[in-house]
Amino acid sequence: MTIRMKKQFSIALFALFMITGPLMAQTAKHVIFLTIDGFRPDFYLDNEWQTPNLRALMKDGAYAKGVNSVFPSVTYPSHTTIVTGVQPEKHGVFYNNVFTPDGMPQKPYWQDSSIHVPTIWKAAKEKGMTVASLYWPVSANAPVDYNIPDVGNLGDSVCEQYSLPHGFYAEVKKEVFGGVDVIDAGKNQNVAKIAAYIIKKSKPELMTIHVFSADGAQHDVGRHGTPVQEAVADADAAVGIIIDALKAASIWETTVFLVGGDHGFYDVKKMISPNVWLKEAGLINDVRTGDWKAQFNTAGGSAFLYLKDPSDKATANKVKALLQAQPDTVKQYYRIISREQLDKGGYNPNIAFALTGQHDAAFSTASTGDAIKPGKGGTHGHFPDTKNIRTGLVAHGPGIRKGAVIQEMNLRDMTPIMVKLLGVPFPKVDGKIPAGLLQ
Repeated sequence: MTIRMKKQFSIALFALFMITGPLMAQTAKHVIFLTIDGFRPDFYLDNEWQTPNLRALMKDGAYAKGVNSVFPSVTYPSHTTIVTGVQPEKHGVFYNNVFTPDGMPQKPYWQDSSIHVPTIWKAAKEKGMTVASLYWPVSANAPVDYNIPDVGNLGDSVCEQYSLPHGFYAEVKKEVFGGVDVIDAGKNQNVAKIAAYIIKKSKPELMTIHVFSADGAQHDVGRHGTPVQEAVADADAAVGIIIDALKAASIWETTVFLVGGDHGFYDVKKMISPNVWLKEAGLINDVRTGDWKAQFNTAGGSAFLYLKDPSDKATANKVKALLQAQPDTVKQYYRIISREQLDKGGYNPNIAFALTGQHDAAFSTASTGDAIKPGKGGTHGHFPDTKNIRTGLVAHGPGIRKGAVIQEMNLRDMTPIMVKLLGVPFPKVDGKIPAGLLQ
């Protein structure tokens, strides 16, 4: 080969790299992303918790001291950000349930069609990869090979109807659980057993898994207590089941295992019902007949002000004045999140402003009774700028820098991490790979 030919070849090779470089950067053959609903960094940083599997992954891999959630910091918007890399304003999933201005019962966001942007599932599937998802929110009819979706309160029959491939739910009931009538997905280890079955059967290149009993326990008793200890230990055991399955399938060495979450938790000592003040001020008469000017939709530790006429600034200002007129003993329990803050963060564009709870306060949609009541248990949903509401991440496998410690990152960073590891093409996202996490 002549010098000129070598030069032309080098130029062509460089051009090819510039075009396809991201596609050639695959560092793992498999990526498993497990979310533990209500996952807090102290579950693996503090010895109080029985999490030997998480600590082993952390010791031999990397971890984050804190991962910022979205607003509201609740399950469905958070999980949608994890698989899209963008904030709720772009992906379109604003709460767990779709807001109903007429007061009718709210139904969950559950169909993949609710997501307005590309997902990591679609990107992996288009590259010819085998993709699986278990109990992941907003995933019904997602472009995956194996799926048991999280359908909220729609029931087990809907979950079975939308499972993939056709008949897979019945297959799991028979082959994994010996012929049970209903799968008890509230036990984290049961979800992990399904994951292990899929790993043995098909060795998927991408799998997203959601376990949720730690969330339920913290809602019941708050951040601490025996039920929380038991649920966290169950989640850690689920991690162990998945690790064993990966090893048995001989793909452990080529798999990146990511264990993350969606939000942290706060204890609840006060319950605030701001719609009581709106009703007293004549701004809510009867939402069922449309006789209202303003109302709050609540999501645990947050409340979102809707105006019947979105351009009605006078009513929005009146509501702010009502909030600011409360005595300091009441105002201590909430903080106003302005429209400017919402725009900057990439949050719900359909509201005038929002409230986030402070001093262990949560919100109710009630418009009658006392506006301030005692609270109990725990909740989340708060604006994602406080330590308690942060979630976590533990990462292990090829391409992960052993010993890396990420001080702070965001949920929207999860997609670019997975995209890089799998080497799949993906549109521009809001997130970025945290410096130092990958080799």
